[in-house]
Amino acid sequence: MKAKETELLEFMRTAQQFIIPVYQRMYSWDIKQCEQLWNDILRIGSNANIKAHFVGSIVYIHDDIYSISATKPLSIIDGQQRITTITLLLIALHEILHDEDEFIGISKIKIQNQYLLNPYEKADTKYKLILSQNDKDTLIAIIDTNKPTPSEESLKIKENLRFFREQLQKHKNEIEQICIGLNKLVIVDIALKRPDDNPQLIFESMNSTGKALSQADLIRNYILMGLESQEQTRLYEKYWREIEKEFGQEPYEKYFNNFMRDYLTLKTRNIPNENKVYEAFKKYIQENKIDTESFLQDLKAYSEYFCNIALDKEKDSKLQIAFRDLRELKVDVAYPFLLEVYDDYKNNIIPKDDFEKIVRLVESFVFRRAVCKLPTNSLNKIFPILTKDINKQHYLQNIEAKMLQKLKSRFPNDTEFESAFMTRDLYNFNKRMFYLRKLENHKRKEFVDTSAYTIEHIMPQNENLSPQWQQDLGENYQEIQEKYLHTLGNLTLTGYNSEYKDKPFTEKRDMQGGFKESPLRLNEGLRQIEIWNEEAIKQRANKLAKEALDIWRCPTLSKEILESYKPKNKLQEIYTTKDNHPYLTQGKVKELFEALEKEILLLDSNITREVLKLKIAYKLDTNFVDIIPKKSNLKLTLNIDLDELDDPKAKARDISNIGKLGTGNTEVKLEDINEIPYIITLVRQSLEKQLGE
Repeated sequence: MKAKETELLEFMRTAQQFIIPVYQRMYSWDIKQCEQLWNDILRIGSNANIKAHFVGSIVYIHDDIYSISATKPLSIIDGQQRITTITLLLIALHEILHDEDEFIGISKIKIQNQYLLNPYEKADTKYKLILSQNDKDTLIAIIDTNKPTPSEESLKIKENLRFFREQLQKHKNEIEQICIGLNKLVIVDIALKRPDDNPQLIFESMNSTGKALSQADLIRNYILMGLESQEQTRLYEKYWREIEKEFGQEPYEKYFNNFMRDYLTLKTRNIPNENKVYEAFKKYIQENKIDTESFLQDLKAYSEYFCNIALDKEKDSKLQIAFRDLRELKVDVAYPFLLEVYDDYKNNIIPKDDFEKIVRLVESFVFRRAVCKLPTNSLNKIFPILTKDINKQHYLQNIEAKMLQKLKSRFPNDTEFESAFMTRDLYNFNKRMFYLRKLENHKRKEFVDTSAYTIEHIMPQNENLSPQWQQDLGENYQEIQEKYLHTLGNLTLTGYNSEYKDKPFTEKRDMQGGFKESPLRLNEGLRQIEIWNEEAIKQRANKLAKEALDIWRCPTLSKEILESYKPKNKLQEIYTTKDNHPYLTQGKVKELFEALEKEILLLDSNITREVLKLKIAYKLDTNFVDIIPKKSNLKLTLNIDLDELDDPKAKARDISNIGKLGTGNTEVKLEDINEIPYIITLVRQSLEKQLGE
């Protein structure tokens, strides 16, 4: 390695050519960076006391670092952004200068023949700076008017060149100061030589914070930097360039980083930290000793799947719509799972119809959980392993069974979902336009764009209801308004929100543009209603909730099928129910215990049961519920604090300060078999707390 301080313009003038290797990222400076450089040039150009201004280092590979020939190109490792930006400024300066102008050694002809072109060379060697791909073609077309403009131009090059053109027009009278400022720019010139210097190690140390380059850039450089030039170009053109085209210019880094994280999650079944994707990638490659071309081939296939799912590139119309719904729900955590299923679909392991059903299954599962307010903090751990150890001959059925059996990915049943959908506050629900759009377009062939409409409260939000509204709602109008205002039955869509205001229902119904004239299906049932009251709200909510059950379906598998997929519970019989728990051998308590235990074991296939001397414990990592049999009832201790428990019927009590046999601090009694569904909701919360932790 050899390093020295030098003036930037002198460095650019004396070098024969700068080549940006294919593994380098595309030109990516924004207007913000260009503006900062421009302001620095103006400042130092107008201040005689400033002799030089350091703008960073430029690192390149050269065969002989002690005798750098002006006839050999320099392969840039670091410094592309600065060299390219100064080149754009010089192009704009070349355009504004007159033939006779010369300032501090800068003139129109010198810019052309010393900084932009090698006038006596041909083909690519004619150009002083060779960028990569459409950056290259865009820059060459700007410098050489005989070259065609590429079909896909580099947005950054065009935008930044436009910026410098505009600034030079504004500062026409300060050209000399600008040229002085350019001459004061100083760099550290760092030359590397192979094989003495390892460019990859130097590159990583320069970008060790991860701020200079994105995770995607680091990965691309790792794959391609160590290869010979021809092999670099071949693999880049065949694979990486195609990946870049799929992701596009603007969102490339953001989406590629997300994709790479999902890809590694799928391959390793572990989720890399967002800021350590590069480290996870290197570990994956090194531990599995994966051939470079095989890896790129696999990466290219999965990147296409990702773009189809996440970037609306899917060609099949049904899958395209299904993916759009998932994106609106923001189900990113499911992408590693969907990437694997997509690969199986592409390899004809699963038919398209089943693939679409799985996508819809994910949508239903996530939406139902959101409506039922179930925790989401474990979903990112569940989706990556959902396909683990499944029988792909019965692909769809396997996935359905896993979702129904595992609490971590528990599928709310129809009763639970329908009840929550009808009664919860859906106006302040962050997916409100999603579910209204889906309800409106259910079974429609002609899609209605609901984004043109706003949400209307049929019974108004105004706390001071008009006399007519008070009369319609009845003497308990305040309680009815408070209970139903933001619920499903009272919400609809309209284009006449400002006209409706707080008018009585019949006026909203019969006015021009009112509910009677509305083309929306959501408003069909409002045409015949004479009075909007509690009963009308409940009936409409019930009707829409039934439609929701059809849109967001829960899998229906027989008990026999579910049982065939369920691993046998690991029962640790230190004691036995027969010998140590006589209350469980006959009568009412036996019936209560058997029915309750059946429901507990259905919560998760990994639950283990341990029969102890005075209790029966149910656990995953630790006990989440203990059953203590009594003469006429079952006493349950839940491993969750009372203030964490959602217990609207107030069945539980705090036992943290009294002696107890169970593990937890909350106790509840079961005395009637009809209470089991409610008791199970309390038990489930204790288990979900353990899973969340």
